[in-house]
Amino acid sequence: MNWGMFEGLLNGVNKYSTAFGRIWLSLVFIFRLLVYVVAAERVWSDDDKDFDCNTRQPGCTNVCYDHFFPVSHIRLWALQLILVTCPSLLVIMHVAYREAKQQRQRTAGGDNCRSIYPNPGKKRGGLWWTYLLSLIFKAGVDMVFLYIFYRFYRNYTLPRLVKCELPPCPNVVDCFIARPTEKTIFTLFMVVTTCVCVMLSLVEAAYLIGKR
Repeated sequence: MNWGMFEGLLNGVNKYSTAFGRIWLSLVFIFRLLVYVVAAERVWSDDDKDFDCNTRQPGCTNVCYDHFFPVSHIRLWALQLILVTCPSLLVIMHVAYREAKQQRQRTAGGDNCRSIYPNPGKKRGGLWWTYLLSLIFKAGVDMVFLYIFYRFYRNYTLPRLVKCELPPCPNVVDCFIARPTEKTIFTLFMVVTTCVCVMLSLVEAAYLIGKR
């Protein structure tokens, strides 16, 4: 996807969002997507190669790495960003469906026929439910991934040293993680921004319900 197409999608999402939704989108784009692309991806690019254990037993390092890092941070974040941004595109698709339906009606009945949707982008009827469910889905996805990260990496931190005694390791071996402090800082940063996004989604959902 080129940047022109991505900019078009962002403009479409902004057009049909509330003020809270625009803040959420800016937060996702600047503090999550750009940080992921520019910095975080490089930090975790060689984490499997730099995972060092004090043994030369074949397969021991690979088994220990797989045990302590079942899924890479960077891949989990990529999946999270995909899932959390898809609902916003569904809102655009719903508006496009309304506009296409209205255009078909005008073609069949002429310009003097009554419009089905005087304002296709106004959040009423089915579009209101689509928008509300998209907010709940986005908040739910972020909370699920926060739980997944917490289960895999306690307190969202990475230790400098881990001890592994899984076969084929001959005994308890010490394994060292590359750049643990830097990775912990990035992890905590992403966790904080995710929490803010969850709060914004819930506040926007409450605002939408209260306004109706």
